[in-house]
Amino acid sequence: MSVQSLLADLVSSDYYPQSVSVFAEHIPQGWLQLATQHANQVTVRRRKLVSEYVLWLVVGMAFFRNEPLIEIARRMNISLDGQSVDTVLAKSALTQARQKLGSEALAWLFRHSGEHWATERYPDDTWQGLQVFAIDGALFRTADTPELRDHFGSGNTSSDRQTPYPLCRVVTVMKVHSHVLLDAQITSYRTNEMKLACDMLDKLPDNSVTLLDKGFFSAALLHQIHDKGHQRHWLLPMRKGCKYEVIADYGDGDPLIEMRVSSAARKQHPDLPDKWQARAVTYQLGQDSKTVLTSLPAEQFGAKAVAALYHQRWQIELGFRDIKSSMQHNALTLRSKTVELVYQELWGLLLAYNLIRREASLAAVSHGYSPDEVSFKFACQFIAAELINMAVAVSPANTPKRLKNLRGNIAILFLKKRPRPSRPRAVKMSKTRYPVNYKASPLK
Repeated sequence: MSVQSLLADLVSSDYYPQSVSVFAEHIPQGWLQLATQHANQVTVRRRKLVSEYVLWLVVGMAFFRNEPLIEIARRMNISLDGQSVDTVLAKSALTQARQKLGSEALAWLFRHSGEHWATERYPDDTWQGLQVFAIDGALFRTADTPELRDHFGSGNTSSDRQTPYPLCRVVTVMKVHSHVLLDAQITSYRTNEMKLACDMLDKLPDNSVTLLDKGFFSAALLHQIHDKGHQRHWLLPMRKGCKYEVIADYGDGDPLIEMRVSSAARKQHPDLPDKWQARAVTYQLGQDSKTVLTSLPAEQFGAKAVAALYHQRWQIELGFRDIKSSMQHNALTLRSKTVELVYQELWGLLLAYNLIRREASLAAVSHGYSPDEVSFKFACQFIAAELINMAVAVSPANTPKRLKNLRGNIAILFLKKRPRPSRPRAVKMSKTRYPVNYKASPLK
């Protein structure tokens, strides 16, 4: 019997694990059936831990980063007979089950769910009628094995030596307001971020503005955002040393400029024009002067509003921080040791991140808050605790009540906006009753 058939039985059976009922509202059973059609074509025997539950096991790895697979299976009660809490499972069986599932099922489920969740509308989640997205990338270290280093590659140092660990590159598109990921690309370290970003631009909806880092300064990429959709705009910092000609002036620090498209870019993209135009908004940030380029028209969007909007790009950096810090506990490397399982682990990590963000967003709206006012760290810990509680629940009929209580209890996790200190922060010397020898040599 194939993995697809087993997983199809899962979503229509009475053995749906109570632990993952936390996410039943977010991931319909039909999505699981479609996702498992992308699983590896293998034949497996029915065991205590059948392959249907491996998908949830991989998601559980993101919630319990420091626990072994056996403990994760016990905590989530992932077993055909529902008795895995009291049953000893072989670690080798869990690893083999992950290998048989592969990574494509997780990748498809993440992308399919992201297309639905990231375009959901919440109260006051637009900027002057436009949805706000951000594109950026991050690096994840893997275990240092010959297979992983050969596949993912690594960075060079100032000498002939390479970085200590192989690196895989992840580029994502995030809905800034809810922090939900719309799409992602996972590949080797040497792959260019702009190429990965271009592969995801078709997912951007109309009537939106996309915030980018200066590393994505590319006429081809920016034209693709603007031209392949209705009212799709972009915003990014001006590159240092950029040469341009002012062709119009909308006010103080707000000109319309024209730049030449490089010959190399036109060779790769013959449809690009010789020149392209952008609006350059200059503003003061402390003692420094910053300039951002945008396709937003001056007659609809003021310079001050555009300058303030760009600072929301930092939200995608906070999203990567949440994944690496709150979910991965600042682990040095990913836990998987083979190429396919590294991809699987990362797709499961991104899917779990989206599940937390969507649950937090729905809880925030139900309490009259904004989705970005929920503490991701505490929401992640709270949901992980509920996964364990629901796994050992004696009465499955109480699951709806527990889910309602879960969303209600998230109300305590909202971030409190503390006022800024009335005086600058300073380091105070601690008092000591012993004399201080200022001439003493420093400790080695």
